[in-house]
Amino acid sequence: METGVLANMQEFNHEQVIFCQAKDVDLKAIIAIHDTTLGPSLGGTRMWPYASEMEALRDVLRLSRGMTYKAAAAGLPLGGGKAVIIGDPKKDKSQALFRAYGRFINSLDGRYITAEDVGTNVFDMECALLETDFVVGTDPCHGGSGDPSPFTALGTFYGIKACLEKVYSDSSFKGRTFAVQGVGSVGAALVRHLVKNGARVVACDIDADRINALKQEVSFESVTPDDIYKVKCDVFSPCALGGIINDRTVELLKCKIVAGGANNQLERIEHADMLKKRGICYAPDYVINAGGLMNVFLELEGYSRERCERMVQNIYHNVARVLKIADEMGVTTARAADVMVEQHLDKIRQSNRMFTMHQKHVLRNVHRKR
Repeated sequence: METGVLANMQEFNHEQVIFCQAKDVDLKAIIAIHDTTLGPSLGGTRMWPYASEMEALRDVLRLSRGMTYKAAAAGLPLGGGKAVIIGDPKKDKSQALFRAYGRFINSLDGRYITAEDVGTNVFDMECALLETDFVVGTDPCHGGSGDPSPFTALGTFYGIKACLEKVYSDSSFKGRTFAVQGVGSVGAALVRHLVKNGARVVACDIDADRINALKQEVSFESVTPDDIYKVKCDVFSPCALGGIINDRTVELLKCKIVAGGANNQLERIEHADMLKKRGICYAPDYVINAGGLMNVFLELEGYSRERCERMVQNIYHNVARVLKIADEMGVTTARAADVMVEQHLDKIRQSNRMFTMHQKHVLRNVHRKR
């Protein structure tokens, strides 16, 4: 199997991939622009100690494609992009590194707009902001809206409500058991919502300090990361890294619903079929976790927290629509979400072509008159 960069780009149909390096600050980054049919690409910057450059490339390609679909499913005029910085976020960060990274973003002249993601935070983005205006999710004092994670969690909460209504004909969280994988910014905020609404929560994280810190705020049970898949629950909620629904884990699940804030939860699309065969309702990740994207998008128009909260509530209806399409078509929810997005993108592409053809026709007539 060919594993070159262009072959990988063709697999996911990317427009552009940019490799960035600055040896003096030890910056090694990849920016992937998937599709700009709907507008400029927007997506966060992830910092992670990838085992290889190819692993980083595959991750950024999958993530950026997901952002195209996420924006389209949410009805936003944005394309899909994502970036990864190869490094350990606990020890490899510096202002110089993120300023150098910001200069690379600036060179793209708005084709890619970034924000924080796994391994990066508001402060990192403010360092990049010193070199480029194409950054969102910064502190309000810089005109931003701050960390978008709480809105990702809030949208996930509303999406779970749609799944509960579908599976149990009751959207109440009271008395339901949730297994939450990962209590970083998104997972912790989701746990707070769940506990507040009467749910029993069992959670895990690879960082014990996160578990201990959250236990100081709310009451929940904790298990090891390996045991989280085996928890008997109503909802399994992945809120960490991607690829966690795979050949090994899908058979371990003891739930009726998979719905969480993580990106790229399915290792392969076939795992959606495996979930369906086991009678597990899956909320496609890019539909349910779009709240953070909605939040930072509003910075481009003029931010309003109240408007954002109203937009995020619509994730309930977006997830419900996907579940309905899946039933009507007799397909997995993952396929139903893809169909919904691809039809929307095709309509916009057709409209764009018609507009371009009209422009050319007008120009030809102008030239003839001259």
